[in-house]
Amino acid sequence: MRLLTASLFALGLALPAHAQSCGGDWGTFINGLKSEAMQRGHSQATVDAFFSGAQQSAAVLKADRAQGVFQKDFIDFSKMLISKNRIQAGAQKWQQYRSTFDRIQAQYGINPGVLLAFWAFETDYGGYQGDFNTRNALVTLAHDCRRPDLFRPQVLSAIRLFENGDFDPQTTTGAWAGEIGMVQMLPGDILENGVDGDGDGHVRLKTSAPDALMSGARMLSSLGWRANEPWLQEITVPQDMDWSQTGLLTRKTAAEWQAMGVQARSGALLRPDLPSSIILPMGRKGPAFLAYPNFNVYFEWNQSFTYVLTAAYFGTRLEGAPAYAAGNPEPGLSGPQIKQLQQKLQARGYDVGGADGILGEKSREAVQDAQKRLGLPADAWPTQALLNQL
Repeated sequence: MRLLTASLFALGLALPAHAQSCGGDWGTFINGLKSEAMQRGHSQATVDAFFSGAQQSAAVLKADRAQGVFQKDFIDFSKMLISKNRIQAGAQKWQQYRSTFDRIQAQYGINPGVLLAFWAFETDYGGYQGDFNTRNALVTLAHDCRRPDLFRPQVLSAIRLFENGDFDPQTTTGAWAGEIGMVQMLPGDILENGVDGDGDGHVRLKTSAPDALMSGARMLSSLGWRANEPWLQEITVPQDMDWSQTGLLTRKTAAEWQAMGVQARSGALLRPDLPSSIILPMGRKGPAFLAYPNFNVYFEWNQSFTYVLTAAYFGTRLEGAPAYAAGNPEPGLSGPQIKQLQQKLQARGYDVGGADGILGEKSREAVQDAQKRLGLPADAWPTQALLNQL
């Protein structure tokens, strides 16, 4: 499911000047990786064993180019991923691993719902972790020239895991993009944030839930999670609000929003003192949320706005929040229409993050600014009316 971000570990690995960074003859590329690995201190025997039988995977490349699921809007996407069964399973997992979640809460200040939501979305609580050969997936994506700066370092990280006895290049499987285990972490992130949660001397993210959960928590903490603070809360907003004030670029304390008529949909605002932003994923007539600082950490885990919001919302549901009020949003645009809109916005100088038919945060910011300039309600929800005016 995940759209990938480069880990800090990956960004810190510079390529030797002679290395073939991507593309070209497969055998020559593999030899370049072998040479680089040996320059980093790995033995010839280790490197040869790691790359023995390495193959380019057409299935990985196909999966990389087919992420249309992220074109769904928030309501459709959340309905697809959140079910009664997943909520019930989450409650069961919370009870089963209560001691692990208690350790996480004490050590990192991260609520169980946050990690349960990732666990559910990434692998259905470990039930399906992907059947792509991880070594082949990483090498294939490193050879492909779309994101070699991300995946080449991950190959080198996998060699280190192999040398440590925590990775088998022949049998280790996972997601198409090389992520491993119950919460789907890349090799570089495992090296940086892997935790032996069950005390067996190894970090086994595929078979040990305590290892996976503790590692995921440490990763979120390293990405900037603020201990014991909320991340998202459903709200109601006044109908006469200045919609241009909504979106992640505008921050006010929750108390300041409250003074403008914003209210918690149930209970009280969680932290009136914290800076926060109003998110209207489907415009002013749809669901509304208040995003606290921890919400931004989700984008370090995944770059898809829809995935991030759905994961954050599901975390609140698992903690006891009610189902959101869907409202009656205006009809949105299809994937091809979003792409057309993005192209029109690009032609006007906006940075939309690429014309891919996916309404990401950059596209939403551009939409909101264009709406404001055209005198439309600036709620960042693209409609046919905006497309027509552009």
